Amino acid sequence: CDEILAEPNKVHKDFRLWLTSYPSKDFPVSVLQNGIKMTNEAPKGLVSNLTKSLLTDPISNEEFFEGNHRPFHFKKLLFGLVFFHAVVQERRMFGPLGWNIPYEFTEHDLKISVRQLDMFLNEYPEKVPFEAINYLTGECNYGGRVTDDKDRR
Repeated sequence: CDEILAEPNKVHKDFRLWLTSYPSKDFPVSVLQNGIKMTNEAPKGLVSNLTKSLLTDPISNEEFFEGNHRPFHFKKLLFGLVFFHAVVQERRMFGPLGWNIPYEFTEHDLKISVRQLDMFLNEYPEKVPFEAINYLTGECNYGGRVTDDKDRR
């Protein structure tokens, strides 16, 4: 890196670096200062949030959406899960009235929860394992980030 920075003419004129990073004291400030910064924020409003979630993978994949062995239960629970995710996202807009601590729930929390829902419904055809789905989604996938007792209510 030091060699390249010393001789910027060695870098190809079409070179681009796409970088994702969390805030870190170890991250070089010069990269941030010389780069273009972008953010991806959650849509505003419950309907927009629901729409965005329903259009993401794997939900938008027709094979996945129609592929569960228990379509009635899957679609009902899937909508509940997407609605829950939208409400959790929307609560952030209300600052301390929504959450005492600002939590970063992402679409990855939704994706893993959707895949687990699909897996549980396919693997337990005789009875919907509500307790397991509720625990994994509410306590592990989403609740694992929640550290404030009042936010856990």
